[in-house]
Amino acid sequence: MLQFYFMSIVMNALAGYILVTGDKEDHEPLVFKSGLSFKDETFMLVVGILSVLTALMKILSSVEGDVPVIGDLFPALTGFLAGFILIFEYYRKRTSLETSDSTEKVDRLLIANKKIIGMAALAAAVLHFLFPRVLLL
Repeated sequence: MLQFYFMSIVMNALAGYILVTGDKEDHEPLVFKSGLSFKDETFMLVVGILSVLTALMKILSSVEGDVPVIGDLFPALTGFLAGFILIFEYYRKRTSLETSDSTEKVDRLLIANKKIIGMAALAAAVLHFLFPRVLLL
């Protein structure tokens, strides 16, 4: 469906931008007239949830003429990873529980490499926009 194609591009671009510029203290966050900022935790959570949902729907549906599942694998995987990182960071900031072994593994694997995953999500958004019918993109 074209709606999920569009949502995939937008969510990958937003999540990738947030992950790439998220930790920079000297970077001035983009603030909209309504006061909404890309560094706002609630906004990051909503983008994360929408990225994961869009990635799941992208795996389940395909654009007309594309190969099901395989055709949108790279944008779906980057969207899922970027959304998961945003949700996990929100959870980690809000919880008062002790960190477990699995939480530390996620920190080492994904959170430490979130800028790389953010760049991959941005690349997936741009490439998916430019080449909509390329297999594995």
